[in-house]
Amino acid sequence: MTKQSGAFLTIGELSAELNVPQHILRYWETRFPALRPLQRAGNRRYYRPDDVELARLIHRLLNVEGYTVRGAQQALSSKAGVKGRKTEPDDVEAVAHTQQPAGQPSADLIPSLLSIRSKLVVALD
Repeated sequence: MTKQSGAFLTIGELSAELNVPQHILRYWETRFPALRPLQRAGNRRYYRPDDVELARLIHRLLNVEGYTVRGAQQALSSKAGVKGRKTEPDDVEAVAHTQQPAGQPSADLIPSLLSIRSKLVVALD
């Protein structure tokens, strides 16, 4: 039995869908203010459809595209509304392609990085 597309998901269901541990979802809630599931009796979390979409987007940015948490925060906030409204996945596409994923320096940094590296090699010899 599967839930309808607009149904709320528990943290266990969302965790299974994204294939991430539940503590990671709770961590994301502390780092991404727009990700705020409803909390009912016993602090049970219920993710609304908007929260589920945002969690999928965060997962894609962090685990598929290689962003750091800070980079994902910047990608999301650059297109967010005035009151921190959630961005749609389409809104982030342009930002995702303009920012470099973690670990890939831009072309204009490479010469200065090589210069620093050669100075370090000389200093260590």
